[in-house]
Amino acid sequence: MDMLGFLVAIVGLAVLFLAMGVRVVKQGYVYTIERLGKFTLAAEPGLHVIIPFIDRVGQKVNMMEQVLDIPGQEIITADNAMVGTDAVVFFQVLDAGKAAYEVSNLYNAIMALTTTNLRTVMGSMDLDETLSKRDEINARLLSVVDHATSPWGVKITRVEIKDIRPPMDISEAMARQMKAERLKRAEILEAEGDRASKILRAEGEKQSAILEAEGRKESAFRDAEAREREAEAEAKATQVVSDAIADSGSQALNYFVAQEYTKAVGKFATSPNAKTILFPVEATQLIGSLGGIGELVKDIAGDGPGGGTPPRSPQPPRSPSPAPRPQPRSATPSVPRSGGMGGQ
Repeated sequence: MDMLGFLVAIVGLAVLFLAMGVRVVKQGYVYTIERLGKFTLAAEPGLHVIIPFIDRVGQKVNMMEQVLDIPGQEIITADNAMVGTDAVVFFQVLDAGKAAYEVSNLYNAIMALTTTNLRTVMGSMDLDETLSKRDEINARLLSVVDHATSPWGVKITRVEIKDIRPPMDISEAMARQMKAERLKRAEILEAEGDRASKILRAEGEKQSAILEAEGRKESAFRDAEAREREAEAEAKATQVVSDAIADSGSQALNYFVAQEYTKAVGKFATSPNAKTILFPVEATQLIGSLGGIGELVKDIAGDGPGGGTPPRSPQPPRSPSPAPRPQPRSATPSVPRSGGMGGQ
């Protein structure tokens, strides 16, 4: 029985010994293994067996990318303006051994390094530059901090300025300056628009005046041409009338006079203003004129000028006996035949 108990104790101790030597490393972490106090191995994620009482796990290093929040800082810029700022740092451990043994308290070291360099970078810039050149500040901080932390086995992936808070009086002055600048731009744009509008309007008026002048010029040219042709036609008609008068004598002249007289009387009859027109007219004068026309027609159609029977001169019409008062007549008086005039 004593031997059996002893064997059970030995087996139990062996199992305990093995259990103490088995280590499981989680994903995203690396364990540093120390043998008799000295770093010997960086255990990757998975199952590892160590020698109990000789080897032990030193530090559990997080190998994932991490975010470190930099608390707010009061910084004096190059133009002596006090501004408040804060930032964030993204970093990742690349070498677990260096991160565990090259620096004590890695997080505090990165925070202190970033804070001091933030003061250095922003302190060398004016207030306007710190407000407008955040990308430049981020790039300079990233370069400086990453170079300083590379011996620690750490890679600084990104540094971002979260906020920059100028003093209240400077903020109010900046707001007034921005408002004045906006008003200035608005007035400049309004003035430029007004100038462009006036220029376009003047160009339009100029073009309109040019076109109108060209139209008047063309119209005057057309009018002059029409008057010239009308004058030529009138001269030609006058020449024809003169030739007719020279060939036929007074008969042609009487014909033209009677024709115009008849047209004048016909216009009264076709007037739209009244259906009945009262005006004194000597019918015998019209009859005499028409008689002259008839004689002219006879001479032209029958004997012709220079024929056997010379043309008779028209008899002067006798005035009718006066009436007590003129009777209203129609606009177009009746015309007796030429034979009746000859009998009188």
